[in-house]
Amino acid sequence: MTQLTISSKGWVVIPAAMRAKYRLKPGSHVRIVDYGGVLSILPAFDDPIAASAGILTAGASLTRAVVAEHVRERGRDRKR
Repeated sequence: MTQLTISSKGWVVIPAAMRAKYRLKPGSHVRIVDYGGVLSILPAFDDPIAASAGILTAGASLTRAVVAEHVRERGRDRKR
């Protein structure tokens, strides 16, 4: 955890190591989110859809799981 000081203008300085790690450059946008008393600084993506594309490809397919469950439900309904 890094401790920051708020200036009289309300500014904070994000340490250089964190700016490099999260690829924050001058002009980058961030969002501040209040999680019930915890403030978080999050990078704001220009296109959140494009930025999140492909993040779930490492695991099992949710679409296949839903289709498989639907097939099982139909089989149970036919048995009744």
